[in-house]
Amino acid sequence: MGTFDELLARADASTGLPRLGGMARPNGVVIVSERFWAFAGTDGSLREGEMLQPPELLNRLPLARGLVRLAASLGPLFRRSGVARPRERWLLLAAVVAPALLAFLPSPWSTVLGGVVVAGLLLTILRGRTLRLHGAEHRAIAACEERSLVATWAGLAKPSRFSPRCGTNFAALAFPVTLLADRTPLPVEFWTPFAVLVLSLAATMELWRMIQSRGWRLLLVPGLALQRVTTREPELDDTRIALRAVASVLERELR
Repeated sequence: MGTFDELLARADASTGLPRLGGMARPNGVVIVSERFWAFAGTDGSLREGEMLQPPELLNRLPLARGLVRLAASLGPLFRRSGVARPRERWLLLAAVVAPALLAFLPSPWSTVLGGVVVAGLLLTILRGRTLRLHGAEHRAIAACEERSLVATWAGLAKPSRFSPRCGTNFAALAFPVTLLADRTPLPVEFWTPFAVLVLSLAATMELWRMIQSRGWRLLLVPGLALQRVTTREPELDDTRIALRAVASVLERELR
């Protein structure tokens, strides 16, 4: 473990670490930077890969850049070499596409089928240790930002299990944005249900960028409160799983 300990200590001493994100899985934790991803499994396994790099032009276009970034963040799940099993990738793909398809169905069918999709997705992604690993993911990323990786690995520090950049916060923002967009009077030929969904997600991503860059933390209060449901206090073993994924990404970033 000497090399691993040295890597954590080097990261703690670094002034230029990348911003990290991640996601919890029933059997492990995914950590991502803009360039790399790593999946540390509860069985001790470690899988690594590179993030998709969209064209620079798309990264500069308002609205489009948010959708591109959102799609790229799902790369570790949907790529053939990713962390999701083939059958699960189909289920997750259905959950991503379903809102666009359900938007064309009349009520109450869209509501009923939408509830079934959400319930199935939640049962899939929240099984096992997911809630504790979700908290561990946040704790490991916070340890990186606070330069307390060594202390967190040793159990001497416990950074917050709540994260301002969690996807739960994004979902809490997306709901009112979509609701507002759905009630905005525009020509019918343009303002289709599919357009409402896509533009709402794009607008939410732009709002998300402003919140992160300008510190409008008040808008994150609903999402942070919701994280009390979507996370649990992780045990040290859970945190160490997430830290192994963090270390894998940082090792490649610091070369």
